[in-house]
Amino acid sequence: MSQRSWIWLIVVVALLGAGLGLALRGGVFEPRQTVRSSGTAAIGGPFQLVDQNGRAVDQTILNGKWSAVFFGFTYCPDVCPTTLQTLAAAEEALGDKADDLQIVFISVDPERDTPQQLKTYLSLEAFPRDVIGLTGTPEQVAAAAKAYRAYFHKNGEGDDYLVDHSTFTYLMHPQGRFNTVIAHNTPPDEVAAKIRQAMAGG
Repeated sequence: MSQRSWIWLIVVVALLGAGLGLALRGGVFEPRQTVRSSGTAAIGGPFQLVDQNGRAVDQTILNGKWSAVFFGFTYCPDVCPTTLQTLAAAEEALGDKADDLQIVFISVDPERDTPQQLKTYLSLEAFPRDVIGLTGTPEQVAAAAKAYRAYFHKNGEGDDYLVDHSTFTYLMHPQGRFNTVIAHNTPPDEVAAKIRQAMAGG
């Protein structure tokens, strides 16, 4: 190779190196950014409802205690009563820790679940003590369900209609943020263990 060819080769390599350096500094070859997740689901948020005593409440009712929040309705033939019975048994298994827990039952049947209906239903001995029942207008109930990503749909006509709904129980931190979800048919001792573990983690 001639001296002139060597010179041109050196110039080309130098130019390519300089161009690569500029490209790197200009961000053309930026490394792929890593997207980090906080691990906290977007569940929960503001709501405006009334309790079984007719008192207006909002999301601040969840502050100060761990809350097991469940969406259901008083005419539910199976899922709702069994869930409430499971939560009652789990509450019993928690012992003194149960003082730091409240059960919140939000109706997805505002047409029939008046505050008085909720009060009568939730007073059954098999259900958790001091369970809080919440209802409201159809719009208020829909907004609360949307905040919790809870599904419900009226199924049927007349007085005997049912309401299809999601069956999860949401465990909420005393600061009102979502902690975990408890699946339907989880045995009471496992529910209690899950709640106890959440409480221990703060």
